[in-house]
Amino acid sequence: MGKKTIIISAAAIIIGGFLIFTAGGNRPDINLAITNDVNSKEKLVFKDAVGKKAPDFALESIDGKTVKLNDYLGKNVVLFFNEGAMCYPACWDQIAGFGNDPRFDTENVAAFSIVVDSKGQWQEIVSKSPNLAKSKILFDAARSVSRAYDVLYLNSSMHPGGFPGHTYFIIDKNGIIRFTLDDPLFGLSKR
Repeated sequence: MGKKTIIISAAAIIIGGFLIFTAGGNRPDINLAITNDVNSKEKLVFKDAVGKKAPDFALESIDGKTVKLNDYLGKNVVLFFNEGAMCYPACWDQIAGFGNDPRFDTENVAAFSIVVDSKGQWQEIVSKSPNLAKSKILFDAARSVSRAYDVLYLNSSMHPGGFPGHTYFIIDKNGIIRFTLDDPLFGLSKR
């Protein structure tokens, strides 16, 4: 088992354990107003996000469907904002890791990778990389959802002001952000 596999497995176990720990809770009526156009009365600040309602969104997925976060109330959700196509192999490995780990596609848990690239670009990548075929990739080409989650301009981004860094959100069944991680060493730790 290589160092990269061990790191991905460790991240999956930590996140998976957290999701199992937070599996309880009832589904409240939550009406969030942020969509792909992102009209929010309150700006989410990354460093203060834990305990806040997760901004809702509607993004197109790689399979052409529209994914709305509020459709996943009742599930724990992992969002992985990343630099996408340009971040090979680190981001691609994590995207594939979420897609291929059955713990992130269950009745209680869903994981999505959010990229700022075009759908066509990722369809080509996936066609050449079968390990990405099960990945749930969402497209935020307008970067409106990335802005709503305040992941642009974080210090760890390799391209400040241009792309999300390597940032995780865990959202509980009630739509509340329970954990955030912006990993400044993501690219280094994957090699």
